[in-house]
Order: sequence, then C-alpha cells, then structure tokens
Amino acid sequence: MPDGSRIEGLTRPPAEVWEEAGLAAALLAVDPVGLGGAMLRARPGPARDRWLSDYRTLIGDQPAPLRMPPAIGDERLLGGLDLSATLTAGRPVHLPGLLEMAAGRGLILPMAERATAGLAARIGAAWDGPWPGYLIGLDEGASTEEAPPAALMDRMAFRPMLDGIAMAALAPSAFTPEEVTAARARLPDVTVPPDVVDALIATAAALGIPSLRAPLLAVRAARAATALSESDTAGEIEARLATQLVLAWRARQMPEQVEEDTPDDRAQDDPPPPDPDTPPQDSPETDTETPTEADIPPDLLLEAARAVLPPDLLAKLLAGNSRATSQGSTGAGEESVSLRRGRPLASRPGRLGGEARLDLIATLRAAAPWQPLRRRQTGKAGLLIRPDDFRIRRFRRTKESALIFVVDASGSSAMARLAEAKGAVELMLADAYKRREQVGLIAFRGDGAEVILPLTKSLVQAKRRLGGLPGGGGTPLASGLLMGAEMALSARRAGLTPFLAVLTDGRANIGRDGQPGRPQAMEDATAAARALRATGIPAVLIDTANRPQRSAESLSAEMGARYVALPRAGAQELSALVQNVSKDSAP
Repeated sequence: MPDGSRIEGLTRPPAEVWEEAGLAAALLAVDPVGLGGAMLRARPGPARDRWLSDYRTLIGDQPAPLRMPPAIGDERLLGGLDLSATLTAGRPVHLPGLLEMAAGRGLILPMAERATAGLAARIGAAWDGPWPGYLIGLDEGASTEEAPPAALMDRMAFRPMLDGIAMAALAPSAFTPEEVTAARARLPDVTVPPDVVDALIATAAALGIPSLRAPLLAVRAARAATALSESDTAGEIEARLATQLVLAWRARQMPEQVEEDTPDDRAQDDPPPPDPDTPPQDSPETDTETPTEADIPPDLLLEAARAVLPPDLLAKLLAGNSRATSQGSTGAGEESVSLRRGRPLASRPGRLGGEARLDLIATLRAAAPWQPLRRRQTGKAGLLIRPDDFRIRRFRRTKESALIFVVDASGSSAMARLAEAKGAVELMLADAYKRREQVGLIAFRGDGAEVILPLTKSLVQAKRRLGGLPGGGGTPLASGLLMGAEMALSARRAGLTPFLAVLTDGRANIGRDGQPGRPQAMEDATAAARALRATGIPAVLIDTANRPQRSAESLSAEMGARYVALPRAGAQELSALVQNVSKDSAP
C-alpha cells in the first residue's frame, strides 16, 4: 500500500536519481494529461528503456503512448485528406493526424532536442484545443546546449535525468499498477489547500521561474502525490515533492538564504512583560488556534529545491548557458529554406522549374477533392491535374557559422594578446565539427591588416598558420575593422552566418592610409565601425587593455557591438565568451 514515507524519503544526498525518476513516472501515470508529460534526459540505454517499460506497466489498461518522429510533416501530424479513400468515394475523406489519434493517450518523441519551435507550437495548439494529450520526450543531446524547444519544456511537469545511472541502481518501481489505478480514481476528490498553492507560487517566484504554468503543474503534481498516498488533502510532504520534481529543474536563480533570528533579535521582538497592576485579559480566540496541517513554513520548499538543484547551476547562469539551453541552440548559424536538401518541411504550392521538385503525393491530395467537379466541367475521365495543384518540396537547411577574430597585434603587449587569441582559435576549431562552425583570424599592426587564417575547420592548418604570427608596431584599427567586415561579408555571400570578435583597446594611431596620427586614425576607426554596423553583422568588442578604456566602449557603440572589458583574457575564457555572445546575437 502506498504511504507518505516513500515520498518523504526522497532526499539528496545521497542522490537517489532513479527513485526520483520512478516517482515522476508514477505521478505521470496518475494524471498524464494534467501533468503534460516528462522530458527524459538520457541517451539510449538500460535506464531509459527501464523507465519507459515501468511507465507502460504503471498505466495498466490505459492506451500506451504513440511514437512520433521529430521530423514529422504537418499533414501526418495534424491530419489531412485520405487520398485513396477520397479517390474511391469521389468525395473528401478525412485522415486523422497523429495528434488527434494520441488525444488522451500521449506521444513519445525520440531525439526531442531536434524538434523545432514550429512542432512545439503545433503540439501546444492541439493540447489547448480539441486534442488534449501529453508527451514523453527523449532528450538525446550530446551536451546541455542541445535541448528541446522551451515552449515544449514549459508544458511538461517532469525532467528525469537518467544519464550515467548504472544497471545496479535500477530498483523496481515503488508502486504497482493497481495502486496507480486506485489513485487515478481518487484524483477528482483530492483538494489542495490555498496555503499549499500560495507556498508553491512563492517558491516558483523565489527560484526565478517566469512561467505561470510551472506552479500550476506543481499543484497538479501535489494532487497526484496526495492521491497516491491515499489521502484527500495535500500537505507538506506533497508540496515538497512537487517542488523537487517540478520546480527545481526550472530554476533560473539560486534561492536566497534566509538568516535565522539570533537570540538577541528574538528578545527585541518579544513583547514587554505585562504590568502586574493590569488585570489579565482573555486572549483572542485566534491566538489559541494551532496551525493546520496545510500551513507550510515559507522556507521549507526552498530548502527542498536547494537539495536537488544542480551544483553547476550558478556557473551555467553566469556563463550565459541558460539562454542557449532554453532555445535548444546547437551553435549553428541561422536557418533557411532550401529546395534541394535539409530536413523536410511541409510542401507548398509552386511552379516546377529550376531546383523545384514535385511532391507527388501532396499534389494528388490537393487535386483529389476537385475531381468530380472537373470531370463534369470537361467531360473527361481519369485524373485531372492542373498547375494550381502542384506542391513543391521544401527543406530546412541550417547554415554554418563563421567566427572571425580581429586581433590588435600592435604594441609591447601584442605577444600576450596573440597567445590568447591562438589558444581561443584552437579551442574553437577543436569544437568546430560539432558546432558546424568555421574560424578565421585577422591581425592588424604596423601600417595595415593581414589575414592570418582564412576561414577553416582544419586544426592542423590553424596551428601551422598561427605558429609564426608576428606582433608590434602601430595600431591601424580602421584597417582591421574593414578587413574583418570584408571577410564577414564574403562568408555571408558563401551562405555562412558570420560573427565578428574584435580584440583591441580601442586606441588607434595609424590611419586608413597608413599614415601616423591619432586624431585621423580615430576618425577613420569610427567611420569603419559605422560601416561595419551598417552591414548588420553581429559583433563583440573585447577590451584587452589593463583597465577598461572609454575609447573602446565608444567604438563598440559605433559598431553596434556588445562591449566586454576583459583585460586578462585566457584562452578558455575567451572561447567561452565568444561562443555565448555569438549565440545571444543569433537571429
């Protein structure tokens, strides 16, 4: 029989991740549509297979979820025309889509990190409309940067983290299908007191969770936990469980620690002793009341959240990875529509010719409803196709990114700057294949700028080119900016998504014509920055001076670039900074 001890025993440390995942599966089996589903962070393996098997067992005689490919088309997803039945019957025959078929029974989405924002929007519209359901997503991303769309994650209550769990830790489920079925029957009679609701809302706010769905899902998780515990009213244990399973993984900030009152503080807060000459008064009736079971201390749920927050949450927030994760960014460039290659999109009406390819099935579906009318009009038999019926295949193609470093190689500190730039470029190249990025390097010194490393993914070539990079001389900043803009525009014409990283202190002393003179050099640099801004190429200016320079900050404003003062940039820090800023600037 289920009891509160199995729920209350969820503590960290020790990190009983499998027990937490099993509780999520049991709660989802009790109220799948209300809780929206779960997004499993796990690659194919025993832990993921066992979780899915346990969930199918827990739902008992309920229909098992259907499987949905991540690149599913709109017609298969939303429904459309049954071509063969329409041609046979001579009238339109509706073919139900996967969302309609899965209403109330759920879907399983493999490779959920590849799902598009459009797919998430279609699923959400179906759930809010005629076909409410739930989703079990399988997040198989190689890194935390590869994540499902934020709109999809927002609708799911749970996110079990199953990576790295050994088979020895895969204990049997703490609940049986009979217990889950009984809890599902009790669910409509379960109540969640207002104090519990208020506590969950306050906890979500303290964790910096902007979504209004999060506390709603937490309340529903508390109801399901109450039903599993054979109780009618949610209390502290259920609220704490909902915080751990639903709210903690959504945290956007570290909850503040609340300091306990010292004895001196409590003494100051205590009322003065009564006057012995004053007759005693009856205490108000409310003073004699004891707190109800639903009264939850405000810090209790925050402590439950702290117990399961990932230890690297603060580091991720400081590094800016939370935004990339929420968008499901992979570091690739902007997307475009292609007629030849890429991930399939829904077909669209169009004309044949050039690279356009006919989608025969979609064309036949478009023509089928009009066949009886056309036969009566023309007196001809057979299948009558008109140009308006043509449907053209389309594909989504992701462009490669081009990260271009423009490095100030002038002055006595040039060797230190160039050494860090070399390290950063090599780090970027080592990760270029996974991120589909190319990296280039431009150095400016003396009386002009020079392309040290054309756009490449070759780590061997990069090391060879970077090995003999010279430094010293004047600062022709305008020449470096113009050459960086030229390389970026060339990359854009080649179908890449360029991003510019300029490392300088912003103090130019060589003009565009190669002549010395600080006033003219700064004027030329400002004109070059404005020209770069006109191209619309995203950029960051990294101030490498020992102290932040106003000239560098002003120049970044003229460029329309983000300004970062980083006088002691290491290779690791520089590489991480450029990657995070380039993601923030992506379309």
